[in-house]
Amino acid sequence: MKPRLYFDTSVFGGVFDEEFEEISTLLFEKIRLGVITCVYSDLSIAELSNAPENVKIHFNNLPKENLEFVEVTEDAFKLAEQYLEEKVVGRTSADDCRHIATATINKVDYLVSWNFKHIVNVFRIRGYNSVNLKNGYIQLDIRSPKEIVNNED
Repeated sequence: MKPRLYFDTSVFGGVFDEEFEEISTLLFEKIRLGVITCVYSDLSIAELSNAPENVKIHFNNLPKENLEFVEVTEDAFKLAEQYLEEKVVGRTSADDCRHIATATINKVDYLVSWNFKHIVNVFRIRGYNSVNLKNGYIQLDIRSPKEIVNNED
């Protein structure tokens, strides 16, 4: 079974960011080839509605057969609130917490993000997973796209 990777919204814009373009392009090629499944949520769609047009077009052109839509449920909202109550991150990162909670509840193989301050951060990851374990959920594996893409020669 191919890996299911939840993409937070930062990953979709990475293709158009000079710093992240090369790795992001390789990651999206894995989706196009059907090597991985890109999991996204209604929160991703809401955030993408405010993205530049080229990011929206890029997302809309991804092969639908390699995408999986999930919803941010009431349980995800509750789990996200616990991340905030435990001060894993501040209140301004509530949407980041909802992405993480949604990925956790849907038991994805990895959450992928370019957000190194609030998501792909060893101290934050420890905090998220501490809350997850307290609540009977999985430990979520959080990575940057660079860690997912194999740099094969």
